[in-house]
Amino acid sequence: MGRALKSIGAVVAGFVTASVIMMTMESINGHVLYPDLAKSAQGVTDREQLRAIFASAPVGALLVVVIGWLLGGLAGGWVSGRIAGSMRPPIVLAVLLTVAGIANNLMLPPPVWFWVATLVVLGPAAYVGGRAGAGR
Repeated sequence: MGRALKSIGAVVAGFVTASVIMMTMESINGHVLYPDLAKSAQGVTDREQLRAIFASAPVGALLVVVIGWLLGGLAGGWVSGRIAGSMRPPIVLAVLLTVAGIANNLMLPPPVWFWVATLVVLGPAAYVGGRAGAGR
């Protein structure tokens, strides 16, 4: 029972770590790097308007998000691997982050390459971070 709680705690800690880093990068993106883009998207809920905003967004703005995913996935994986001392929690975290990325993309229709980045970056980053954290 204690090992299971430790593993669950490791996944939660990794998810929180990844989320904080990703939100920080997105905040920097919207407030410092591309404030006009953030203002144009503020309060927009219509999918077609969101699609148009994504289509007109500079590639750099989307790349900053992907970099945030990479850094968040690495750090979250490292934290979960370090706490658990094994690879099971980082693998669970990799799946959770990928599912969260897919859910995000379903709500905000991004370009196709962004979908690919979602699948290629989040899971592998958490896995690599987990390997480093677990000491393997």
